Amino acid sequence: MNILAIITARGGSKGIKNKNLYLLKGKPLIYYTINSAIKSKFLKNIVLSTDSLKIKNYVKKFKQIDVPFLRPKKLAGDNALTLPVLKYTLLKYEKMIKKNFDYVLLLQPTCPLRSSYDIDSAIELLLKNKVDSVISVTDVGANHPFRMKKILSNGKLINFIKQKEIDNMMPRQSLPKAYIRNGAIYITSRKLIMKNFISSKDAIAYPMPEERSINIDGLSDITLAKSFISK
Repeated sequence: MNILAIITARGGSKGIKNKNLYLLKGKPLIYYTINSAIKSKFLKNIVLSTDSLKIKNYVKKFKQIDVPFLRPKKLAGDNALTLPVLKYTLLKYEKMIKKNFDYVLLLQPTCPLRSSYDIDSAIELLLKNKVDSVISVTDVGANHPFRMKKILSNGKLINFIKQKEIDNMMPRQSLPKAYIRNGAIYITSRKLIMKNFISSKDAIAYPMPEERSINIDGLSDITLAKSFISK
């Protein structure tokens, strides 16, 4: 099975300037994703997709990572979607090396605590279940859907999910397990990407603990991530 790992790292960012190169415990944020990808026992082809020369020049130091081209501006703005970036990178890289891949693995640098163990375990799930996609998730914890509310135009507070209780006061341990995508791992078949999908109805979940599911959006996330990085 041929898997193309794509690390997506555009130069711009809203919450943190130059986020992908922001120093986290003395190393750029993107380093942690590169390190986990390189240590994977399955990944032979790893490509960086970026529009930034600064990011490109930094990543070129890692011989295991290909940086064959820069992403066009139309795929690098604040409103650029992930799927078109994956499709563009996949097709352009396949044409360059004259080889087609079976699956694409999306690795976003904003998830620095995802490990090579997580990558390999997710790939093993894919091989075992023979599905089109595997997606990493984490338990929502205290932010359970049964506790969520909507505010109507008149200011009235109502349950987000319809239920008998006006206010669900059950302890978290008594609520059904609920999960959210954590952004760390998306494995998608080439067939799905060509149909403009990143997951399918038969997608298998790869659960990850909260401490490895931190997604860097703002400076508070940086502070939290630092507490879990030993070096």
